[in-house]
Amino acid sequence: MFRFLLKRLIGLIFVILGVTFITFAMGYFAPDDPIKQLLGQHYTQAAYLQLKHAYGLDLPFLQQYWNFLSGLFHLNFGLSFSSKGRPVWDILKDGIPVSVELGLWALALQLLLGIPLGIYTALKARTWIDTTNMFVTLIIYALPSFVLATFVQVAIVYADTNVPGLNWPVANWGTPWHYTWADIQYKLIPILVYGAAGFAYYARLARTSMLDVLDQDYIRTARAKGLRSHAITFRHAFRNALIPLITVISVSLGSLVSGAFFIEHIFNIPGIAETTLSSVSTSDYPVIQATTVMLAIAVVAGNLLSDIMYSVVDPRIKAE
Repeated sequence: MFRFLLKRLIGLIFVILGVTFITFAMGYFAPDDPIKQLLGQHYTQAAYLQLKHAYGLDLPFLQQYWNFLSGLFHLNFGLSFSSKGRPVWDILKDGIPVSVELGLWALALQLLLGIPLGIYTALKARTWIDTTNMFVTLIIYALPSFVLATFVQVAIVYADTNVPGLNWPVANWGTPWHYTWADIQYKLIPILVYGAAGFAYYARLARTSMLDVLDQDYIRTARAKGLRSHAITFRHAFRNALIPLITVISVSLGSLVSGAFFIEHIFNIPGIAETTLSSVSTSDYPVIQATTVMLAIAVVAGNLLSDIMYSVVDPRIKAE
């Protein structure tokens, strides 16, 4: 088990290094010159060279990349171009807890509702319950989250206008990781909207996976032996049905923040989405590199977690 995880960890470290190299190279060889954009009308050759030296952009490529890697170990992602020398971590640190909170609650909603519904639907296969649930989840899954978010906002504004005393907020976010009633009012709708599409996806995936396991020969044998349906479902079928779900869940852990960008933008949530999107338009490469690396680390951590969960769910899964 230890050797299995060690090999996976070493491989994932090289993945992170590869992501950092590609991300840094894309910023280094990009056609736009952020220093010229930063100076604007105040551009002079002397000021240009001075500012380029201050950002360390006059160094050779490999030396710049080494400085970038060294800074990562100290959460130093460099200085922002558009914010005139403000540290990138200082720009992102307030938004990260908000984005993570939104993503984790949405994922919890997706798993706690979607997987049980999918399993229940599989047990009721080819009945009106199965047909109704799959029809509803298909509609929810096919509806883009930004479209659903817009419809929900319009509905809230209409309700606030026509229902006396109702003043439900349509934008912003409460205090991160605080859950007073005022905070819940801000957070509830974005979490529900973000979790809706994922809930439908997990429900359909859990149903498909469970049906596939229930058709296996060993399940038929268990039934022929007279085992109780409850024991067959949860002791034998459910554990094997979890294997494909683990893969999807682990990948979802890595894409929590990136998937929330549309929701944060529409609901004006002060996460890292708006900062990242604005950094693309202003060619603020240090901010883009920082968010890309953090998302890559999240994806790698999710894959490592999936390897651990695989070995717990099915001990037969070993390293090659």
